Amino acid sequence: MTNVLITGTGLYTPAHSISNEELVTAFNQWAENWNLQQAAAIAAGQVEPKPLSSVAFIEKASGIKSRFVMDKAGVLDPQRMKPFLPERSNDEPSIQAEMAVVAAQEALQQAGVAAHEVDLIILACSNPQRAYPAVAIEVQQLLGAGGFAYDMNVACSSATFGMQAGISAIQTGQARRVLMVNPEICTAHLNFCDRDSHFIFGDACTAVLLEEASLAKQPSQSYEVFAAKLVTQFSNNIRNNAGFLNRCDESGVGAVDKLFVQEGRKVFKDVCPMVAELILNTLNQAQVPAGDVTRLWLHQANLNMNQLIARKVLGRDATDQEAPVILDRYANTSSAGSVIAFHLYRDDLQAGDVGVLCSFGAGYSAGCLLLRKQG
Repeated sequence: MTNVLITGTGLYTPAHSISNEELVTAFNQWAENWNLQQAAAIAAGQVEPKPLSSVAFIEKASGIKSRFVMDKAGVLDPQRMKPFLPERSNDEPSIQAEMAVVAAQEALQQAGVAAHEVDLIILACSNPQRAYPAVAIEVQQLLGAGGFAYDMNVACSSATFGMQAGISAIQTGQARRVLMVNPEICTAHLNFCDRDSHFIFGDACTAVLLEEASLAKQPSQSYEVFAAKLVTQFSNNIRNNAGFLNRCDESGVGAVDKLFVQEGRKVFKDVCPMVAELILNTLNQAQVPAGDVTRLWLHQANLNMNQLIARKVLGRDATDQEAPVILDRYANTSSAGSVIAFHLYRDDLQAGDVGVLCSFGAGYSAGCLLLRKQG
């Protein structure tokens, strides 16, 4: 079977960052304004007052301290509470395509590969910004890549699913080099008026270049993907009902379920054992003892989840080096999170070291790749 290497990664980080303190100030002002407007109904017991948020609540619940965003002013405006991202003409590059190109160029540069040498581009993210034409094809055109391109969506697991799709394309001869990009504008589908989730997401884009091993120009800096496993299990506990059918029933337009909603406690209870079992099964099938794992690049959604999953896999608490955290400053960037962790925390690995790249989220869905540092 054809060996496939990760030969480059890239990261686009938005220019603006929002601290927990800034986010709480805006949310609490919005909540106080709402409570004032609804004072009569609240006094009559007809509606519940909106509770206030706090920095301590956010950090205890998630481990998040800040997040990067595509637009800061709109999110922090108590009269708006959402980013302002003006529509562009069809003749201008889309926002997600621009993000993807920046991340892709870094990945290509790392690998020493020109864009025209890429055979396939997969754009994998939780919410492509339009139905068609595929944003991936736009990225292909902007980069000057060859071959073909398509969009796919498996929510927060999109990166690992996208990478496995790229690996399969290489192993079946459909492509020799695959660029997988994850432009996530999560703040656009986050309800900033919901105390339990207003802090969860940030924006970012990652890119991964996959190559047939014989083509790698810098093999010693590469990572072989030597095992992979994907799993899905239907659940309504993380959901977003936004879609083209919304216009067919006006009563649902603007309802909270057209943004990100979740049952956080149920997700924690269900997903942690599911992901730990997936990782352990993947390791067992590859005949790799858990004790031989040098690094866990986990989906960056919640610090408590990652700590529990790492503990179940390793049989003990993981060190910060073994399970690096980026969600404290990036927050949950959906599919991009595990790739950001890999991008920023892999240079110290030695030839032969094994790492686990794992993402998980709505579906439920989870993907696990085993990587071995080349030398």
